[in-house]
Amino acid sequence: MADIGTHARGLPGLPQAHAEIPVWNAENWYFEDFAPGDRIRSIRRTISEGESMLFNSLVMDHHPYVSDQPFAEHEGAFGRRLVAGAMVFSYGLGLAATNCLNSFSYGYDRLRFIAPVFIGDTIYTIRENLSKEIHDTRQGKVRVSYSVYKGEGELVLYAEHLMTALYRDPAPFRAEAETRLARKAAEKEKTHG
Repeated sequence: MADIGTHARGLPGLPQAHAEIPVWNAENWYFEDFAPGDRIRSIRRTISEGESMLFNSLVMDHHPYVSDQPFAEHEGAFGRRLVAGAMVFSYGLGLAATNCLNSFSYGYDRLRFIAPVFIGDTIYTIRENLSKEIHDTRQGKVRVSYSVYKGEGELVLYAEHLMTALYRDPAPFRAEAETRLARKAAEKEKTHG
């Protein structure tokens, strides 16, 4: 597994002695460092009433299931208010996200809200590297899953994150990348030509 939280990174204006100290959660991984099957588990996090309502207000989600206690208790399917799914998604990914300087979000697939999350629930995330493939001459694509659990291991959310990650050394990937790019260009020309 690639090292987590062990990479130093200088910033303008930092004294050299401070720049040499590893930055927490700021990995320096390249495409070559992502190994399918590697997994990490986050810390746990309890979702409070205040932050739930703040999130609802920030994103303008005032559905009665997340913001109307009497409705949720008396007319809702769960008998109490839910935490907004977008918040569970954001927290779940944030709990296990890394601040890797060499990877960039490409999109999300297979997002599923599997079980409800309520105010006061405690969640944690398991992130797993699923696969990787050559994308172009500078970077590859990595597929990572995020499984968010509550309580003692009930799966509440699943999503797959697609990322691009720079090659540390592009040379070994160049021939296959150029072949893939030429194939894509030919398919595009055939479709739009």
